Amino acid sequence: MLEIGLTHTSELTVTEAVTALSLGSGDMPVLATPAMMALMENAAMMAVADELPEGTTTVGGHIESSHLRPTKVGEKVRATAEVIKVDGKKIYFKVAAFAGDVLLGEGTHLRFVVDREKFLSKIL
Repeated sequence: MLEIGLTHTSELTVTEAVTALSLGSGDMPVLATPAMMALMENAAMMAVADELPEGTTTVGGHIESSHLRPTKVGEKVRATAEVIKVDGKKIYFKVAAFAGDVLLGEGTHLRFVVDREKFLSKIL
């Protein structure tokens, strides 16, 4: 059952593949903002995955986050998502990313519950 308070934490180790330089979002070898936000999205997806009806999943609709500090290659990063509101097929999350105890970024994320087959049938 989808409910307020569901949480999940996803983790990654920063590699060259997820740096701003590699992803093209910047020109330095530090964790790219899009990679940090993808980790936040993954945490949100996983927070509710076991509570969804069979044949459904969630897709991202909106994400907004700060990115406060750089993170070097080799560092471990974790992102946590917590359900803060459920409104029909809309699920709202509070998200945050950390390296150790240091806050890297925080914000909000909206996901929609969708039927997998119907969603995929709309691909252009």
